[in-house]
Amino acid sequence: MLAYIDWHTSPVIFEIFGFPLRWYGLMFAGAFLAGYQILSYIFRKEGRPVEQADELLLYAMISTVIGARMGHYFFYEYPLLLSDPAKFFIDMITPPYSGLASHGTFIGMFTAFYLFSKKRNVSYLYVTDRISPTVAFGGALIRFGNLMNSEIVGKPTDVPWAFRFFNDQEHPIVVPRHPAQLYESISCILLFLLLMWIWSLKKENTRHGLITGVFLIILFSLRFVYEFFKENQVNFEDSMQFNMGQILSIPALLFGVGILIYAFRKKTDTI
Repeated sequence: MLAYIDWHTSPVIFEIFGFPLRWYGLMFAGAFLAGYQILSYIFRKEGRPVEQADELLLYAMISTVIGARMGHYFFYEYPLLLSDPAKFFIDMITPPYSGLASHGTFIGMFTAFYLFSKKRNVSYLYVTDRISPTVAFGGALIRFGNLMNSEIVGKPTDVPWAFRFFNDQEHPIVVPRHPAQLYESISCILLFLLLMWIWSLKKENTRHGLITGVFLIILFSLRFVYEFFKENQVNFEDSMQFNMGQILSIPALLFGVGILIYAFRKKTDTI
């Protein structure tokens, strides 16, 4: 008899005066706190003002929420966006944020970092290189939050490490499933370590775009593969050969390839 992992974990850690503290919210906040520590460490080692890490983190926080919410509506609920744009705007900026699209997050963040680089007169790829490890680590925490929420579950399987999600609201029939959230979380931790190792070799002298390119290529290649192990998030994906997560990963992957080619072709870099 296979020993599957029975997952009964509640998404709520505890309540304070009727207000629930949820695992996902804790992981979401932890992603930014950890990101600040990582970014501050990088800036200190490179002799840059740590105050800029504060500002960059603010850009990241705002762009994450706006980008993720806009991405959710544009990529997964576009008919609702067209039918009631006013409700979309209110839902976008009002917690709780039910529905966050990671691809929208990347679009929002990379746009915000461009604005930051222009304001500070810093190389755009220098900024994205320094933020990429923090995003990888944050992604690990977010996916762990998804695991604690018993959401974004994997497809049924008989592998011995399969999870049985008893608190899965979307799939009430409990069967062993791939812990797809855990796959992505562990991958993001390993990617974070790889990116920090690349940075540690030359620090501020690292080719601009090298870390960003490696980050995008590995992250979205794995995302494309992992989607085969996950249940579709919305009904219209059931009739598609590749789901929306896979389709959106392709341009992000190609963007990473382009940045990596640019990094190795460019002879000199200036911060």
